[in-house]
Amino acid sequence: MSMPTALKDALAQLEMLGGESVRKHNRKNGAGDNQFGVKLGDIRKLARKLKIDHTLALALWATGNIDAQLLAILGLVPERLANDELDRMVRSARFGQVADWLNAYIVRKHPNKEALRQKWMKDDDPWAARAGWSLTSERIGSSPEGLDLPALLDRIESEMGGADPAEQWTMNFCLAGIGIHFPQHRKRAIAIGEALGVYRDFPVSKGCTSPFAPIWIQEMVRRQA
Repeated sequence: MSMPTALKDALAQLEMLGGESVRKHNRKNGAGDNQFGVKLGDIRKLARKLKIDHTLALALWATGNIDAQLLAILGLVPERLANDELDRMVRSARFGQVADWLNAYIVRKHPNKEALRQKWMKDDDPWAARAGWSLTSERIGSSPEGLDLPALLDRIESEMGGADPAEQWTMNFCLAGIGIHFPQHRKRAIAIGEALGVYRDFPVSKGCTSPFAPIWIQEMVRRQA
C-alpha cells in the first residue's frame, strides 16, 4: 500500500529539517536511529504550517520516527483517543522527549486521565509508570485532595532509588512537588532526596535549577517567600 500524500510530504519536510547535531544529542539521551534530528522549535513551526489534523497525526505516530511522533502530538485530539489507544501510545513512547510531550499535551488533557493515572501508578512498564507519576505530579500541584501524600512518600523512599530512569524522572517530580507545596511534609521530602541522592550530580546549565529534589525544593520555596 502506498503512503498517503500528506504523510509522505510531512516526513519529507521533517527529513529536510533534520541535522546531525540534534541526532547526536537524541542518541545520547536514549534515542535510536529512527529519527531525522529536527529541532523542537522547527517541529512546532512545521505543525503550524501543515495544520496537522488528528488522522494525519495518528499516521505520523505509527511510523515510530521520533520527529514524526513529536509532530503528531501537536495534532492529536485527546478526546478522540480511547483509553486503550492512549495506553498503547504511552507504552510505545520510548524516548523521554516524546513521552514528556505526550504526557503534557495529550495525557493531561484526556477526559479519563484520573482512571488512567490510577492504572499506571500500579504498572510495571516504566513508560506507563512515568505517565502515572506525571499525572500524580500534576495533581500534587493543582488538585491534591484525595491523594495520600505520606503513602506517596513511602513509595518514593522505597522505590525511586532503584527505579527505571524513565519512571524515576517523574517520580522525582512528585517528591519535589510534595516538598514545595506542603510544608508539613517538606522536611521528610528533603531527607528522602538527600538519602537517595538521585540527580545529585545532574549537569545543569547556568541559571537553571537542579532537579536534585533538596535543591529544587529549597529554591522554589525561597522564590515563593
